[in-house]
Amino acid sequence: MEVNYLSTRKEKLKSEDGYRGFHWNPAAGTIDPECFRGVRMIVNLAGSPITRPWTAAGKKDIQQSRTDSLECLRKGLEALDGHQVAYLVSASAIGIYPSSYTEYYAEEYTGTEAGFLQQTVRKWEDAVQGFGALGISRGILRIGLVLAREGGALPALTRPIRWGVGAVVGSGHQWQSWIHLSDLVAMFRFALENRLEGTYNAVAPNPVTNRKLTAEAASVLNRALWLPPVPSRALKLLLGERSHLLLDSQRVSCEKVQMEGFAFEFPNLRPALEDLLG
Repeated sequence: MEVNYLSTRKEKLKSEDGYRGFHWNPAAGTIDPECFRGVRMIVNLAGSPITRPWTAAGKKDIQQSRTDSLECLRKGLEALDGHQVAYLVSASAIGIYPSSYTEYYAEEYTGTEAGFLQQTVRKWEDAVQGFGALGISRGILRIGLVLAREGGALPALTRPIRWGVGAVVGSGHQWQSWIHLSDLVAMFRFALENRLEGTYNAVAPNPVTNRKLTAEAASVLNRALWLPPVPSRALKLLLGERSHLLLDSQRVSCEKVQMEGFAFEFPNLRPALEDLLG
């Protein structure tokens, strides 16, 4: 498979056997049209980190970085005399589902909550639908908590545990729908190979509570958890609205993608953590 990739940083562009880099600037709406040459499928992962401060400017960048990237791709394709792109799969997030200790969310959920995370995901997914006018089939993967060796939530979780000061966050009863990075990559590939259309939750089959996740990570690292839980009130004072990222509870189903035939390498938390931390 030949891959063309896009970067906003020209020093990141390389041309090697099997892949080639092209420059774009979604905020300015510019893109090298050569990036579309011979391309039949697009994977969109662009977006500013959701963990950046939720100031007014930060929120605007979080949302616009997601919608601008898709708009830039769409307008770039529209400007061509013709294109070969038949399918696009885009990242999204389970943040579209409101916090709940009891609900078990599937893709058919149609709530209208107006929180920042819900607004962001709806705008993100609406931008994907614009490619339908170009005759392009669309798939959306709503990604949960990604567990990886580097980057993301796991290093932030395990760092204090390694130092002997790990603790449950809030009540610890909030559900965390997670996925091993390898399974997430495999799911994007599965979406491309099968041209999955519509929305799919990209989470492992067995969500866990924050208490369970913290305890399992400590067990794999052979560390003790002796501190009391970090109070929700303290997190809200420290992080403000951004504390939703730590305190919200979302138990999410992956049955739909499993029914399509996708098989998880890491359906359970303990083997996933052993693979990443062992």
